[in-house]
Amino acid sequence: MRLLNTARITSMVGAVALTIGSASLAMADDIKVGVLLGFTGPIESLTPDMAEAAELALEEVTASGALLDGRSIVSVRGDSTCIDAAAATASAERLVTSDSVVAIMGADCSGVTIAVTNNVAVPNGIVIVSPSATSPALTTIEDNGLFFRTAPSDARQGEVIAEILVSEGVTSVAVTYTNNDYGKGLAASFEGAFQALGGSVAATVPHEDGKGDYSAEVANLAASGAEHLAVFGYADQGGKGIIQASVDTGAFENFVIADGMIGDAVIEALGDAAANTIGTLPGSDAPEAAEYASYAMDNGRAGDCPFCGNSYDAAALIALAIQAAGSTDSAAVSSSLLGVANAPGEAIGPGDLARGLALLAEGSDIDYVGATGVELTDIGESFGSYKRLAIVDGAFETVSIH
Repeated sequence: MRLLNTARITSMVGAVALTIGSASLAMADDIKVGVLLGFTGPIESLTPDMAEAAELALEEVTASGALLDGRSIVSVRGDSTCIDAAAATASAERLVTSDSVVAIMGADCSGVTIAVTNNVAVPNGIVIVSPSATSPALTTIEDNGLFFRTAPSDARQGEVIAEILVSEGVTSVAVTYTNNDYGKGLAASFEGAFQALGGSVAATVPHEDGKGDYSAEVANLAASGAEHLAVFGYADQGGKGIIQASVDTGAFENFVIADGMIGDAVIEALGDAAANTIGTLPGSDAPEAAEYASYAMDNGRAGDCPFCGNSYDAAALIALAIQAAGSTDSAAVSSSLLGVANAPGEAIGPGDLARGLALLAEGSDIDYVGATGVELTDIGESFGSYKRLAIVDGAFETVSIH
């Protein structure tokens, strides 16, 4: 199945405008799903594509006419800001209480996802499926079975980065991380894995987002004598600022960046140092990944973009779980989600949601593979894999899969 191309709508700004603008498009009997992402903040350049990927899945479901005997499912956007837990909680509360969403696709960054899960999803019994929250702390969150994620934990990403560096003969590295749940978790995972493999962490310096000058942090990192700098931050704020200050002062020429840093703004800040940069991002080389990229572009969306496949999958899982439950009741939806995500059943890939919905309506089992090779643990976490990235001719390219 292919949808008609649609114009990309990315000009809405601010949490209130986003929520009101999206809600006004919904009819009274539509099933509403919150799309809670950082439309403002340190990853604001990434989230419009993520939102449109999730909405592509919802549009596909609605166009099929197969959801609960022809119900439409629509998005209502909310702004998580990525870093402001209070603002994210307030936005999620509006989605639940004012907009009556039955589930939330989001949030994005780990700290706000923890806050929204604890303060909104659990108290209100709302299913929440994050496409990009990767902190290991979410593995043990008390979620009453309501939290799921389609991106793997940073417990694995830290190991992957360590293995890549050791394979390249890198024995010493300085580390900086954004001073929040995401940065702390990834830094701890990486440092433990790197040291276990014989590597040495010469310095560890946290950084705050939103500063205008990172020269002091860079000076402390450079004083360690390490030639490689691992930057675990965000593409539009502190992480980019650390790299820009490093390049401007000549403090470092070799960089290691993780998923939160995979954006065009970072490539621009790196300049010539881009050639010496190693990156990691959840993803695979499975056929479904290429199928999704083609399908998305056919329908006016970005194809191979950070966390876009994960966002499509998160929204698709919500819709398929609703169909399997035969209801929008959140307890029933959460109980059905693992069943549609995992074997046994007919494999369902990107662009194939109509068939999945039809099979579920018949009482048949499905195994939603989706855009990212979805397979969830018994607590709703993605097993996942990671791409090693290099920057070639001003763009990220996949080197290998781990």
